[in-house]
Amino acid sequence: MTALVTGGGRGIGYAIVEELAGFGAKIHVCDISETLFNHSLSEWVNNVGGVRSKPMTEYDADDFDFHIATNLEPAFHFCQLSHPLLKASGYGSIIFISSVAGVVSIESGSICSLAKGALNQLAKNLACEWAKDGIRANAVAPNVIKTPIFKKGLFGRTPFGRAGEPNEVASLAVFLCLPAASYITGQTICVDGGLTINGFSDQPHA
Repeated sequence: MTALVTGGGRGIGYAIVEELAGFGAKIHVCDISETLFNHSLSEWVNNVGGVRSKPMTEYDADDFDFHIATNLEPAFHFCQLSHPLLKASGYGSIIFISSVAGVVSIESGSICSLAKGALNQLAKNLACEWAKDGIRANAVAPNVIKTPIFKKGLFGRTPFGRAGEPNEVASLAVFLCLPAASYITGQTICVDGGLTINGFSDQPHA
């Protein structure tokens, strides 16, 4: 297994690198500004994101460009670049690290939700379009995770009442790379302590 992990220097990305290393994978860590496709490639984990939390009416054009350029555009272009290598591997797998913000409404995060929702849809489209090339595509959607950019929030809607740990997301991402997941494609899988299925509650939001 040869894997490319974007944003793999810390947080969820670093945990994914550690988990993949445990399976003997050859790993390349790539920043969104780099193009690292001089090697054979069978797995690609997109782990880049950012958010500016504001009410909808306070967002400006720069905020919109930031969210799209950070959360969606690199993934789209990396998919295009990686397709020949993933196809040549005979067993390609793309994993997008998305967010629960792309699945349910998150207060003061409408543009981030838009971008993450698009990322989830991209996984569905590629799953169908590239299935003939032996390539799978899935999205992993975490809740708030304890990373260097960790911020408290959402716990009033989270049944577990806590943030997740990076390894709790990494373990799913790595599973989706393995042959055991060979029939799973086009899915958005939430790692969220129950947030997205909690429904309406009388308790106030955190």
